[in-house]
Amino acid sequence: MSRASSLVLTPAVVAHRGASGHRPEHTLDAYRTAIRMGVDDIELDLVCTKDGVLVARHDLELSTTTDVARRAELAHLRRTVTVDGVAQRGWFVQDLTLPELKTLAARERMPATRPANTAYDGAEGVPTLTEVLAMVGAESARRGRPVGVLLELKHADHHDEIGLPLDAPLLRDLARHGLDHPWARVTLMSFESRILRRLAERTRLPVVQLIERDEPVTPEVLDGIDDYADGIGPHTSLVLPRDDRGAIAEPSSLVREAHRRGLTVHVWTVRGENRFLPSNLRHGDAPDALGDMAAEVRALLAAGVDGVITDHPEAALAARRSPA
Repeated sequence: MSRASSLVLTPAVVAHRGASGHRPEHTLDAYRTAIRMGVDDIELDLVCTKDGVLVARHDLELSTTTDVARRAELAHLRRTVTVDGVAQRGWFVQDLTLPELKTLAARERMPATRPANTAYDGAEGVPTLTEVLAMVGAESARRGRPVGVLLELKHADHHDEIGLPLDAPLLRDLARHGLDHPWARVTLMSFESRILRRLAERTRLPVVQLIERDEPVTPEVLDGIDDYADGIGPHTSLVLPRDDRGAIAEPSSLVREAHRRGLTVHVWTVRGENRFLPSNLRHGDAPDALGDMAAEVRALLAAGVDGVITDHPEAALAARRSPA
């Protein structure tokens, strides 16, 4: 496999929702565990409470990652909401104030796949963005090295529609922590371009356009992204296409084309279990057994990516240390 060049000196290992292969996602423990492992950056998703506070959750609906369904005092808030064109029934961050959200306990999203993580169910609640930023600042100081933060703005168009735009509280929280300058270790990401275009006009922080796995990325698409963004965040399969058997071989030209335009490339999401890996990197038939994730990381690095976003940062860090 041919080796391409990255735009950065050392490609970053980014902990996806913290070390979510080892702890329930989007908990302070998951982020601290990743920092202790030695990651360059942590990644977190942001949604907004009813009273305008940004919190770390991947989904607006809370029942898969918290104990909200067991809280009788919140039962009346269960309803059906259409988010990005999909009707969902449950309890939604947008309907809870921060004090109400803070009564909930976090739990593992995939208990069947990651049963060891369930030992930490109920140990923590849902953190706010400002709590995460304070923790990252303290950990960076304690360890004598800066830890970066990749902030993904989730369901941004939906938040606009319900009168809870994400960019105002985001920029307020970043300013409060002194992170609203171009040399801060903060990157802003979204799948939705409208909020990224707004942010590109309001901040000098780098902006990354995330790209879905089935989205065609033509030269014209990259030219359009280059008008407002500093990088792209494609699904791994857009860099390492999978054949009819689900196996990977040679990389696509996406990294090269992005780098020609000065766009960085951070790929998502590398996970260690067989069910998530290319078919030629799986070990055995058990879908939840760990396969050869390191080989996928090495192939992505050889393709020239600037960052790997992963649930299992310790394995990615080891692969980066031993690229051969």
